[in-house]
Amino acid sequence: MMHLVDSHCHLDFEELASDLGAVIGRAHAAGVALMVTISTRVRKFTTVLAIAEHFPDVYCSVGTHPHNAAEELDVTADELVSLTAHPKVIAIGESGLDYHYQHSPREAQARSFRVHIEAARRSGLPLIIHSRDAEEDTATIIEEEMARGEFKAVLHCYSSKPDLAARGLAKGVYISFSGILTFKNAAEIRGVAESAPLGRILVETDAPYIAPVPHRGKINEPAFVVHTLRKLAEIKAMPAERLAEITSENFFRLFDKVRAPASFRNAPAA
Repeated sequence: MMHLVDSHCHLDFEELASDLGAVIGRAHAAGVALMVTISTRVRKFTTVLAIAEHFPDVYCSVGTHPHNAAEELDVTADELVSLTAHPKVIAIGESGLDYHYQHSPREAQARSFRVHIEAARRSGLPLIIHSRDAEEDTATIIEEEMARGEFKAVLHCYSSKPDLAARGLAKGVYISFSGILTFKNAAEIRGVAESAPLGRILVETDAPYIAPVPHRGKINEPAFVVHTLRKLAEIKAMPAERLAEITSENFFRLFDKVRAPASFRNAPAA
């Protein structure tokens, strides 16, 4: 059986939280041996942390989603860094820019994004970047902030044009692919996946959203990350088992606060 990581899901969201034990069980049965549940509001972080504390194979991040940036402009880099002291907190975010919905003003999103970058830089933990319909500003902020001091990051649930991927990769950023990769109208995203270096790619669900084919339209869950992995392996023209090893190795390299369980083979990324 393949051993996979779902590098980005939201186990605290009601669609999954109501039956979390079964969700985790199905993930394990599918070969998903580790999951990262992602914070979207620092003021509700205790709920996310409680899930990570309860399940041995679940870790978490801490941060404010761009949708909620205006609500949490009082969150400081100091506070974020202090919350990373917990052993189950392995990343900062998700943070970034979302101009599709603009639930928070652009200025608030940019300010929050830079605060999270500072927290990632100071903590040494990777930043989980959300970017939707904001490619130029996202790339510009990454480049400006990298010039001030390097930090680790991943562009999660990649759904942008190739330019953001190219500019992010040039700065050492990883790219994570979700179920969008399996959608018929996602040829451009598949093109990004095809050209992305093997040593810099991850897989995720972003559950409970964007379930991959053949579960499209249903509530997504970590078990379904296997479908994204298989599509990515098809794009990369390689065995799914080998790509599972590579994406897992990439995960443990980027999220290096996590010690790889014995169930994962230490295979070098190509």
